[in-house]
Amino acid sequence: MIIRIFRATVHKELHIEFMEKFREISIPLVKTQQGLVALEIGEPTQWHPNEFVMISTWETEQHIRNFVGDQWNEAHIPSGMEKYVVQCWVRHYRNVPL
Repeated sequence: MIIRIFRATVHKELHIEFMEKFREISIPLVKTQQGLVALEIGEPTQWHPNEFVMISTWETEQHIRNFVGDQWNEAHIPSGMEKYVVQCWVRHYRNVPL
């Protein structure tokens, strides 16, 4: 399994609007993808007041590639969400069974 961590810094004045669109656009888009095992969303804390995170777990790399394309190691921002993001990055990790 592959863990995909997407982190985005969002304009402070757009947090509320971002979360509304995130719930309407991004989360449903990811949840409908074949191969998705788990999805977690994190909102900002006092230590990172403008950062949001989406942590998804996938069965295989191919499932992620089917979702976002051959450049699956890059951040994928759904159409309509670009205006909220100051910067973002994505990282992938192999799951370690416990």
